Amino acid sequence: MSFQGLEQLPAGFVSVVIVNWNRRALLAECLASLARDQGVPFEVIVVDNGSTDDSVQYIQAFTRSAPYPLTLIENRENRGFCGANNQGIAAARGEFVALLNNDAEADPGWLVALLSVFADPGVGMAASKILVHEDPRIIDKVGHLIYPDGQNRGRGTGELDQGQYDQVEEVLWPDGCACMYRKSMLNTIGAFDEDLFAYGDDAELGLRARICGYRSIYTPYARVRHHRGATLGQLNPLRITLIERNRLLLAVKLFPGSLLWRNGAYYLARLLAGLWAALRKRGEISRFQSPSSKLKAFLALLKGDWQALQMLPSTLRKRRALKPLHRLSPSQVHQLILSHRISLKELSQKVAAPNQP
Repeated sequence: MSFQGLEQLPAGFVSVVIVNWNRRALLAECLASLARDQGVPFEVIVVDNGSTDDSVQYIQAFTRSAPYPLTLIENRENRGFCGANNQGIAAARGEFVALLNNDAEADPGWLVALLSVFADPGVGMAASKILVHEDPRIIDKVGHLIYPDGQNRGRGTGELDQGQYDQVEEVLWPDGCACMYRKSMLNTIGAFDEDLFAYGDDAELGLRARICGYRSIYTPYARVRHHRGATLGQLNPLRITLIERNRLLLAVKLFPGSLLWRNGAYYLARLLAGLWAALRKRGEISRFQSPSSKLKAFLALLKGDWQALQMLPSTLRKRRALKPLHRLSPSQVHQLILSHRISLKELSQKVAAPNQP
């Protein structure tokens, strides 16, 4: 079915944005999954971030016989997750915008399940039940949690799916791997902060939306299977730098003063807990086994801190600019963060999913 050229799009029309960078085979499976009955009218916008494989040629060929309207946006360079998604969002014609990673596959009815939670006009975001592709009995993410220093982690990551997350409920924000946003919300508060480039970007957008008064609802009926392959690799120093930098930028931009002034103490507590877990061969730090890898990780953290310091003036300007859109008081934001807080034990002893902080 094609909606090209129609002045009036059907009610509930969805624009699905997929960012691609070199994963042609996985992208093919992703696009094929959307051809299964999704229950709502939709279009697909693929933003290619300067792929050097044959991704673009494949998309062009697929478009000629695609079972849904498909638009390709080609970038000559990698503009990151944030920049590329913003291009797709700007081109989206739908009332709602769904994001789907190119290494994820949507089950039938994924879109209609996400759309169902928007009956309440106060809902601005919908979260999926994301399962591990290689073993769908394992949960990848079902929404997000946060630690009070700004570090975030997927809710339920690594748990065996035994029905513990089979109820529709409020979550802090959805994971950007597979989610849906109300387009009018993005028009009001802005889309992704492109200064972040990648990692922590969905956290910043999600928390910003919550502060501006929008709710986030998780539905277990919107199921996606995700290949757990990191874009940069778990131990890549650039990944560590981006995570650390963006953790600080998120806190400076969005945290109330009551949490911001304690950030250093929370961060120190998390580092010490991580070191203690590493001594028992647990958690993220334990993955850095050689002295040289530990040194590289430490230097990457320092680099992230230095970059955040350099970006502090522009981040503070964004904080001030956002203030007129606030609907939650500082005390309400404080409570929101603590009510969706991940425990220090869980954060320090579990290994994150490959594509998240």
